[in-house]
Amino acid sequence: MDTSQGSRQKRPKGHQLCLVALRNVTTPEAGKQGPHGSSQLSSAVSDNVCLVMGDCSVDWGESVAVETANRALTADVIAALRYWPSVIWGGQKNPPDPVDMTVLPPFFNEVLQDLPWWNRDWKVDRVQPGLPAETGDHRCDPAVRFTEVSIPGTVVSGNGESLPFVAKVGFTGDRLIRLQVKIGDVVIGDAVAPAGRSEPHPFGRMLTGLMDLRGIPVREMARAAGLSMSTIHMLRRGHNPDLLQARLIAGILDMSEADVRVIAGLDDGSTQ
Repeated sequence: MDTSQGSRQKRPKGHQLCLVALRNVTTPEAGKQGPHGSSQLSSAVSDNVCLVMGDCSVDWGESVAVETANRALTADVIAALRYWPSVIWGGQKNPPDPVDMTVLPPFFNEVLQDLPWWNRDWKVDRVQPGLPAETGDHRCDPAVRFTEVSIPGTVVSGNGESLPFVAKVGFTGDRLIRLQVKIGDVVIGDAVAPAGRSEPHPFGRMLTGLMDLRGIPVREMARAAGLSMSTIHMLRRGHNPDLLQARLIAGILDMSEADVRVIAGLDDGSTQ
């Protein structure tokens, strides 16, 4: 399938099911190959049984929003998401009392089945207790109760094919905040930009925060760095930074060039 800009190969609907990888650009998977270049997916998924149904005119990597925010979570689902028997943390019973983990596959399947492009032949069939990235217990600020946990498992198709699965679930109280699902080596996550627009580079959010913390307005940053105000605005909105821009901005932020290169994702010797 030719997915180059301006050259979309279009197939009649129903001729072939097409795997559309929705990649969260903040993850390492953002630069990987398409489905036909992935050894794991090509070995586990046949040419006409894919994870996602759709017209093959969709560009590889095209982002479609996964509307998961503010979904209500039941008490049983929350208990399963917070069941971490392999983690020892202060003030908690060890080992914890068992909970019903069987509530999670239907929960994940319900979310995935809501997506119009999801191939309903694939279902989450098994999960394991999760590992927390954020426990929701903040001693420094009790008002903040955000929890994020990774739940591993598997998905299977109707013909018995299986792929590894992991879901990163973020929630506060009984409300789902975000959900990222990784199936094989494909990441399905929430989009930041509106449908039909590319995802912003994460450097933009960090640059905005660093400038705001230091009280540096756009005009001052542009003048001091020798860049145009439009360039600074574009970088703040998520335009990909280059090596020269990172070097010029570093001094104004009173940071080392090496640190800014890491933040900008330019620490691998690349210039883009």
